Amino acid sequence: MTSNKVFGITGWKNSGKTQLVTELVAEFTRRGFKVSTVKHAHHNFDIDRPGADSYRHREAGASEVALVSGRRWALMHELREEDEPPLDAILARLAPCDLVIIEGYKREGHPKIEARRLEARKQEPLAPGDPHILAIAADHAISGETLPVFDLNDIPGMADFIAGTVGLPAPVEGAAT
Repeated sequence: MTSNKVFGITGWKNSGKTQLVTELVAEFTRRGFKVSTVKHAHHNFDIDRPGADSYRHREAGASEVALVSGRRWALMHELREEDEPPLDAILARLAPCDLVIIEGYKREGHPKIEARRLEARKQEPLAPGDPHILAIAADHAISGETLPVFDLNDIPGMADFIAGTVGLPAPVEGAAT
């Protein structure tokens, strides 16, 4: 496992996970922390485009292709016939940072907040079956819940909760808050 502090945002499709993650990343960054993210996708995806040189490298059979510029770099790994790597293997590849926010990975054992939207209530809540879900973030009232419940828009409150849970220090002096 990584030495980076890890916290997750989970929930069913259309529950607001991605918006919550991006807002939390912005909040922690404003507080002076270096944040990385991991997003689990349940479908085939490609960050490359047909015809690009790197795409052609992968199509030719390269197992990994690093795409590097003066502004960013990306490493694409083709699984071919391999199984999807476990979350710990992905976390181990990340550079050191203050916090890794994970989107998805419903069944993993890291601390999480469950995102819920009224319009996505077709599925059963995840929290009752997952002891790693420590709080709920919702856009509607929830009655009878024993876990802390945050308004889905209370980003500073959730950031404080996450920071306290993973043991992040107080915001860096001089960082915008």
